[in-house]
Amino acid sequence: MKTTSFGLTNFLTTSAARRAPRSLHAQLKRPIDLLLGLLGLIVAAPVMLICGTLVKLTSRGPMFYVQERVGRNGKPFKIFKLRSMYADAEAAGPRWCGQDDPRVTPFGWFLRKTHLDELPQLINVVRGDMSLIGPRPERPCFVEKLQRAVPLYPARLAVRPGITGLAQIRHPSDQTIEDVQTKLGYDLEYIRRASLLLDLHILALTAVKVISGRHGRA
Repeated sequence: MKTTSFGLTNFLTTSAARRAPRSLHAQLKRPIDLLLGLLGLIVAAPVMLICGTLVKLTSRGPMFYVQERVGRNGKPFKIFKLRSMYADAEAAGPRWCGQDDPRVTPFGWFLRKTHLDELPQLINVVRGDMSLIGPRPERPCFVEKLQRAVPLYPARLAVRPGITGLAQIRHPSDQTIEDVQTKLGYDLEYIRRASLLLDLHILALTAVKVISGRHGRA
């Protein structure tokens, strides 16, 4: 995929779309996020409590992990996750999580494989920091580097970040700049094609991915 030209086409299309009247999807996305986020929190609360207790029992440190991420229009926010790494995991500095990463606890691998560590992000959805569907939010230190290395990377900040997205169902976790470039193409494709039907499609494929145990994160 030629991400630069692909992304440029999508970005220009998206810029033009933002000048047009708001679509039905744009009008309904936040109310739907709020409704599903609240329902999701009610259903997920017992699971989060059980998983959080096991996090505390199996490793030293807090139940939840709070980390700064970059949101819509570059605005930072605090993202919530169930802690899957050891408490001092990033003492040597932040880096992407790889396969067989020694920073991840044994129970943390289970949380990551099942994506249960992402459940607290429903709080972010209710608060309005995130959407159910959208580009995955990245840390400020990585955003700063990727904006210099990947053309049009800032264009993905035009919308609220999501718990899952088109890039997450079509490509595995970021390990290289090439992965970021490929995922950027999918993120910009989602921004250009965003619709209620596409959101339902992504949610359905995300559910299949989680149930099947296929591992892919951001």
